[in-house]
Amino acid sequence: MEYTRLGNSDLTVSRFCVGCMSFGDPASKFHAWTLNPEESEAIIRHALDLGINFFDTANIYSGGTSEEYLGRAIKNNIARDKVIIATKVYFNGGHLSKAAILKEIDGSLKRLGTDYVDLYIIHRFDYDTPIEETMEALDSLVKAGKVRALGASAMYGYQFANMQLAARQNGWTPFASMQNHYNLLYREDDREMLPICRQQNVSLTPYSPLAAGRLSRLEWKTDTMRSKTDKTAIEKYDGTQETDYEIVRRVHELSEKHNATMTQIALTWQFGKGIAAPIIGATKAKYFDDAVGTFNIKLTAGDIAYLEEPYIPHKIVGAI
Repeated sequence: MEYTRLGNSDLTVSRFCVGCMSFGDPASKFHAWTLNPEESEAIIRHALDLGINFFDTANIYSGGTSEEYLGRAIKNNIARDKVIIATKVYFNGGHLSKAAILKEIDGSLKRLGTDYVDLYIIHRFDYDTPIEETMEALDSLVKAGKVRALGASAMYGYQFANMQLAARQNGWTPFASMQNHYNLLYREDDREMLPICRQQNVSLTPYSPLAAGRLSRLEWKTDTMRSKTDKTAIEKYDGTQETDYEIVRRVHELSEKHNATMTQIALTWQFGKGIAAPIIGATKAKYFDDAVGTFNIKLTAGDIAYLEEPYIPHKIVGAI
């Protein structure tokens, strides 16, 4: 496993992050395809065996049971200080108000069974709460020792820049990471967000790096439970299938050229774009073995240009 420092923080994370949206009680009606505690722990244990130390969840995932399953698995398998746990706040009453942030962090800590989280991420931008209120509340969590570092997720570049500016002007903790929507089928953040993050030494930890599996296979859809019921993924990708499938075909072509899997080609492209740690959400442990094999693949400048050439601008997805 390879490791990297997360932005200007003191967190050292594996170059892959386990996306824990796959874990949780389906009865919560968040997703129908999530794994039970035993299945979740088996995947988490396997990731730990591979050297992955970075785990990403959220207060909203499966009604909080994702946090519970993750916390339980960590406690059963490894010392708390050997892993980096990230969780999120926004999809809750009050969004990013001070009151909501102070309430939600305590709920997450209780469900995770820990007295601190390593990385606390705002899940979206809050149009109703003053930026200063949000940033000061987040900073107070760092000062209180409940949070080690801060991250942000999908939003517009100018919004992220304004939040960073508020932190800098007031002496508050800035964001160390950006968890944005980014993959070969969706590259809208190439224009603004990625340059801003590079300029400010903010690490990129994109979600959906494989476009919900569409970059990992030639078939656009499968008969799995997730493929049939993941409405979010359907809304993100199926509307542009006709134009985007050429990119999928080229990923497959290069996988044969390099004796690699399609997953490895798509993730190698990500690392070439300066990504620190793509978030891999999986319901089978073998998918992490596949991802780790990415470190053995090298793409040429010609390969990268070939993958990128068919892309056309897309409707914004993620920032709201």
